[in-house]
Amino acid sequence: MNRKDGFMAELSPLQQALLTIEKLQKKLATASNGEREPIAIIGMACRFPGGATSPAKFRELLWGAGEALTEIPSDRRALQGLYDPDPSRPGKLSMRRAGFVDEVDRFDAEFFHISRREAEGMDPQQRFFLEVSWEALEDAGIPPHQLQGTRTGVFAGVHAKDYAFITGGGLEKVSAHYSTGVDASYVPGRLSYLLGLEGPSMAVDTACSSSLSAVHLACQSLRTEESTLAIAGGVKLILAPQLSVFLSKAGALSPSGHCRTFDRDADGMVQGEGCGVVVLKRLRDAVRDGDRILATLRGTGMNHDGASGGLTVPNVGAQEALYRRVLQRAGIEPGQVDYLEAHGTGTRLGDPIELDGVSRVYGASRTPERPLWIGSVKPNIGHTEAAAGIAGLIKAVLVLQAGEAPPSINFEHPTPEFTWEGSGLAVPRARTPLAEKDGPHRVAVSSFGMSGVNAHALVEAYAEAAHAAVDAGPFVLPLSARSEPALRTLAVSWLRYVSEAGAGARLQDACFTAGAGRSHHAHRAVLVARTPEALRTALHAVAEGRDAPGVARGSSGGEPVFLFGDTEPEANRLMRELLGRDVFRVHAEKVDAVLRQVAGWSVIEQVAGAVS
Repeated sequence: MNRKDGFMAELSPLQQALLTIEKLQKKLATASNGEREPIAIIGMACRFPGGATSPAKFRELLWGAGEALTEIPSDRRALQGLYDPDPSRPGKLSMRRAGFVDEVDRFDAEFFHISRREAEGMDPQQRFFLEVSWEALEDAGIPPHQLQGTRTGVFAGVHAKDYAFITGGGLEKVSAHYSTGVDASYVPGRLSYLLGLEGPSMAVDTACSSSLSAVHLACQSLRTEESTLAIAGGVKLILAPQLSVFLSKAGALSPSGHCRTFDRDADGMVQGEGCGVVVLKRLRDAVRDGDRILATLRGTGMNHDGASGGLTVPNVGAQEALYRRVLQRAGIEPGQVDYLEAHGTGTRLGDPIELDGVSRVYGASRTPERPLWIGSVKPNIGHTEAAAGIAGLIKAVLVLQAGEAPPSINFEHPTPEFTWEGSGLAVPRARTPLAEKDGPHRVAVSSFGMSGVNAHALVEAYAEAAHAAVDAGPFVLPLSARSEPALRTLAVSWLRYVSEAGAGARLQDACFTAGAGRSHHAHRAVLVARTPEALRTALHAVAEGRDAPGVARGSSGGEPVFLFGDTEPEANRLMRELLGRDVFRVHAEKVDAVLRQVAGWSVIEQVAGAVS
């Protein structure tokens, strides 16, 4: 008998029971704390209509009250010629406008080590998710190749099967790449394979709530330590007419081609497309690792409508129950939430039901002077379905960063099918600052699937330590790509960033991340500048493919050249011998020319002068 067993034997049955209860209480407390542990958002990326190819561009679109809905573009041949204002016509669709992203047919397969033949069989949704996930990891300062062998999970919301429709046919058309090209499971699976990730990898299909459901599952995986890092998001492209025809027959699409969320003149949803991805990590791990934290997810959840008025009819009771459950899980009171990014599709059936549920939970105890602001991204970019929840989540982070809600477009007359007076809710018609408060600002995000699956999340602002302003250089910016044209394109992107960022503290951080937090490829350029203006000049040169002061260009793949800076006589003699070799001398002089501008003296002259 060990000491523990002997000690327990000496206790009375009542004392033993009390000790057992205390242990169970501690276990329950630990489990409860784990369930409430905040999840940090450390990176995000997106591609949405209207040129919103990054969160910064997405913010420009939203805060600029942009409506990125257009006529069907010419490259969507499967949709051409099918429009008819009469949705009862067989095989016709009443969609005339939607939110389309550009260049869905463009893909750098070589970058991802994918053959041209395999790339042609890939659903463009796979390509989009690969590219945007890569960008999100780089935004988090994580070189993707460093994740190989880690328990990084991938959770992808994906619903549409358009590519299978337009590439389908007889059995003779089935190739070796058919299943890997069109099956939804390969959207996350291909990313996990490419990067060598060994955490969970799953496609999530809950219709329009797919991506926010994926985020919820990613948070659960992190809290149970099944994953150490999680990549979560969703993707949707409109490539085939089948779903659009179905929505036309159901009377769900807007004849006017405008989404009017919560408005009296709302006449239906407008479809949209895009992709969004966030990189998630447990908050304590993100703080430990020194990650930049964009915001934290305090609570997430999902449920089903159960038996409602119809298979596709929302259930206000289920939505209300989900709100309360997520608030309880997060330990947050409804009145502490400042803004709610609603599902808000612009339909006369769904919008009033959603407003009712939000008002019951979040609107109580509000005053007209301090309402809960509520809006939706769908009037700007359309209903992106499987990517709708992630679009709302990225918008929520942008709201927290800006400290204000963007204007809600196409909102002129509040819907009379909801009682606004006394509801505690209000829709921002212009840029609206979040109310001043002692604690952090919080934003709620909702996403509801047509099949009845509801998802909800609470996002909280994270206050990082203030950065000291760093206006002076030098700035050392290393750039690399897998081809010379790609390097020039990268320089253009950096030129835009430097021009917009100015000379604030983040510019030096960005240069550091470019070197330490990015994967490095064969075609390279290193830019050294003392001022942001000089850095912009150097970037112009790289973008145009020409040489300039402060720019070193080249490609890797040859023998490495080492520059010894030791002052010992033996090291200096070795340096003199190496400088006598033409190959070493050429590269050493290039490095020395760059270092002269920063250090103000020549390494070669210093070493040569020390040689006895």
